[in-house]
Amino acid sequence: MDQVSAKEVKSPWGALKTTEAPCSLTDVMSEQLAKQLQEDCDSLSASPDVDLDLAAFQQDADTSSDLMLAQMLQMQFDREFDTQLRREEKKFNGESKVSISFENYRMVHPFEDSDSSEDEVDWQDTRHDPYRPAKPTTTPKKGFIGKGKNITTKHDEDVCGRKNTARMDNFAPEVHVGDGISMDLKLSNHVYNALKRHCQTEQRRSARLHEKKEHSTAEQAVDSRTRLLMYKMVNAGILENINGCISTGKESVVFHADGGSSQEMVVPEECVLKVFKTTLNEFKNRDKYIKDDYRFKDRFSKLNPRKIIRLWAEKEMHNLTRMKKAGIPCPEVVILKKHILVMSFIGQNQVPAPKLKEVMLSSDDMKKAYYQVLQMMKQLFQECKLVHADLSEYNMLWHDGQVWLIDVSQSVEPTHPHGLEFLFRDCRNVSTFFQKAGVAEAMNVHELFNTVSGLQINSDSEADFLAQIEALEKMNEDHVQVRSKKTLASTVDDGPPLLNSDDD
Repeated sequence: MDQVSAKEVKSPWGALKTTEAPCSLTDVMSEQLAKQLQEDCDSLSASPDVDLDLAAFQQDADTSSDLMLAQMLQMQFDREFDTQLRREEKKFNGESKVSISFENYRMVHPFEDSDSSEDEVDWQDTRHDPYRPAKPTTTPKKGFIGKGKNITTKHDEDVCGRKNTARMDNFAPEVHVGDGISMDLKLSNHVYNALKRHCQTEQRRSARLHEKKEHSTAEQAVDSRTRLLMYKMVNAGILENINGCISTGKESVVFHADGGSSQEMVVPEECVLKVFKTTLNEFKNRDKYIKDDYRFKDRFSKLNPRKIIRLWAEKEMHNLTRMKKAGIPCPEVVILKKHILVMSFIGQNQVPAPKLKEVMLSSDDMKKAYYQVLQMMKQLFQECKLVHADLSEYNMLWHDGQVWLIDVSQSVEPTHPHGLEFLFRDCRNVSTFFQKAGVAEAMNVHELFNTVSGLQINSDSEADFLAQIEALEKMNEDHVQVRSKKTLASTVDDGPPLLNSDDD
């Protein structure tokens, strides 16, 4: 009976051992005490009731509270929920640079979730990111904060300034706005709107310049189509190689090249490639040289502006061919490919011949050059039926002791509605240059014009002289309009009142 009563009094959780008094540090470090504790542990492990005793020993006094148990279970559930949420987020984002976050659905506070594994997704709590720049002070939806004298509306100068600084992040990537938020930069509406308009204007301008550079030939740059034509000439053996740019003009870029070998044509040892610019800005005021020339008049009206540039190169080729037949010193045409004209090089060893404006000549050589220019002008007008229309000391080269004429793309027929006016301008340029150079035999502009054209216009006033020239041009234009194009191309004796015209 005593044993039964003892069992009934015994707690179902087992008898709790009384806590022994703590021992001193000396006892803990003694070997005898360590051996005694080891023997006690061995004897307990051999006892059949040790499980209940250990379980009771491991229980905490707080586990008797149901509320605490429920909170612990809830915490464990929240952690498992967050772990599953991380997996879903990782699966959804994958390798994408732009990702979404399920941070707002987390159940455990980031500071409490300290036992997360290292291989899981690293949560970037932007709400507590110390490196995140502070947002500019904003006002709530009602439009103001504070009361009385301390009220601040959405139109406050500081608030608007900080907002404008933050909006600069929306500018184009190439606009470097800096870190204005950390500097507490405040931009007024006027300054922000001006910066925004400037950025938009520069972005459109940059796009236009890029398109122009890729699709046009300007200055020393050539577009992709032009480069392809140049490469084809090298691959075909017409040119050995292209060395580089030697000069730029208003309507063309000139490159030096070494001549190759071709069975179809004779290629000089040194050549030049005159690449006409495919930008139309240089030609908007120069179409008058083509549209009124009977050789190209019908074709001009049927072409778009970009194809007119090819017509301009073809025009110079025909003019050089006429001049070469008449024996006038000028470049010799090798081949024409669209807007690229290949000619012989006037110079030696990749050094172009100097312009008449740049060369220093003796008085005898200058006098010789004057008479040669006079003879070439007469040949050009009377034999070639051409007017240079841009003759000056800048378009005449001095090479091998004589003058060479270049740049005849704008040359026109004397029957052109403004042909005599262009001739008068050429005579004025030539007469002025040689008179300043000290050539005493140089004629004035009126005498030079009559000598070259064969006309006898007598007038001491330049205005009266030009009036008579315009009257002759009017008569010539009326006569040309009566005659057909076929008659102009085939007839030699029966020409206009001034001069006969023939085609190439």
